[in-house]
Amino acid sequence: MNLPANKKLVTPRYQDIVHHDLPVRYEDGAEIRVISGFSGTTKSPTANYVPVTMVEIILREGYSVKQDFPADYNGFIYIISGSGTFGADNREGNAREVLWLSPSEEFASEVSMTAITNLKLLVIAGRPLREPVVARGPFVMNTNEELDQAFKDYRDGKFGNWEDTGG
Repeated sequence: MNLPANKKLVTPRYQDIVHHDLPVRYEDGAEIRVISGFSGTTKSPTANYVPVTMVEIILREGYSVKQDFPADYNGFIYIISGSGTFGADNREGNAREVLWLSPSEEFASEVSMTAITNLKLLVIAGRPLREPVVARGPFVMNTNEELDQAFKDYRDGKFGNWEDTGG
């Protein structure tokens, strides 16, 4: 995950996210497991440096559900298994396909999903950073100079190790 420039050097942290402990929103024919962010009024306890929505949806054949998003989020739906129709244009999607979500620049939005066959999918969305991105090795920064500094800091031992940071 890329972080905004002002969060690039935050202390790393680890969160043990156990599938069966995550909050679940239930609708008729649907189970929405909230890994990060919100689904309706159901909120994940996951602590993020930037807001991200990640939900796993299991939808029984013939049922529909909607997932809401704050204004200007974009993202994607990965269909793990099954088939369904998605969005206002009822675009069909099938297992192992990715459907891209377009952001609503000013207003909160939602995407509707209807299962043609039993459907399992993952929805991941967030606010675009709109910052330059450069990556090399394990580092993602905004400029080549920042990358060079990150490698220098790493070589100089300024990052510590995972045991020191609780990761």
